[in-house]
Amino acid sequence: MTILRRIHTAYGLVVFSLLFIVLFPFFLVPITFPRLHKWVGAINRIWAKLLFILCFLPYEVESRTKLNRKGQYIFCPNHFSYLDIPTMGLTPVNTVFVGKNEMENIPFFGFMYRRLHITVDRSKLRSRANTFLRTMEALDAGKSLVIYPEGGIFSMQPPEMAPFKDGAFRAAIEKQIPIVPVTIPSNWIILPDGPLKLRRGKVKVIFHSPIETKGLSLESVSDLRMKVRETIDSELKVQLARNEYRQTNFTEDRTPVSARDQA
Repeated sequence: MTILRRIHTAYGLVVFSLLFIVLFPFFLVPITFPRLHKWVGAINRIWAKLLFILCFLPYEVESRTKLNRKGQYIFCPNHFSYLDIPTMGLTPVNTVFVGKNEMENIPFFGFMYRRLHITVDRSKLRSRANTFLRTMEALDAGKSLVIYPEGGIFSMQPPEMAPFKDGAFRAAIEKQIPIVPVTIPSNWIILPDGPLKLRRGKVKVIFHSPIETKGLSLESVSDLRMKVRETIDSELKVQLARNEYRQTNFTEDRTPVSARDQA
């Protein structure tokens, strides 16, 4: 990693932290008044946009159809990079995240995260079951959710995705809520998993058309999971074929992605 990349990475961490400190008082509003949970999505969008702008990372949000900002969805993105979390902050619909409980250990950030989002310890069956119940309660409360169907950063060879878990699809069918496949094509190049090595590049997120679940039964979980996976995988291949995302343009310091649990 070059000196400039080290400086860029350190600068990005500082910007991320300072932005959180500035926005923390605003996060206290939905923490104190849960009925204002929609503030979470609005604050996340501000945080994400400022982060990318100040870190000199151009970003693009592409929606294949117009999403109803007042509608309810479950968003399912691929997950190869830590950068995927702020990227999903760009979601045009106000959402909360379902993510790992290790986030709770980060000072101040953990305080905010465990009170506004849904956390899980995937090593414990009881925690996974409790998280599913909290997910269903959040959907009953009218919240839209971001759920990474891979369950973490498990892919050893991005952009090949790890197997999908059933939770998001089961919840979508049980509550008859549309599920939105989301493709994040380039974050694994800009910020690979492992030691932080930020490189310049364009952050892009693609929101595909919602897949309706009305009328589906739990017997359709497998079919729904496969449909979402195929939608994301097809787009990853299309994006990779474009010059701006070719692996050959980013050969420096390429290492296999470790099987690391992530939100």
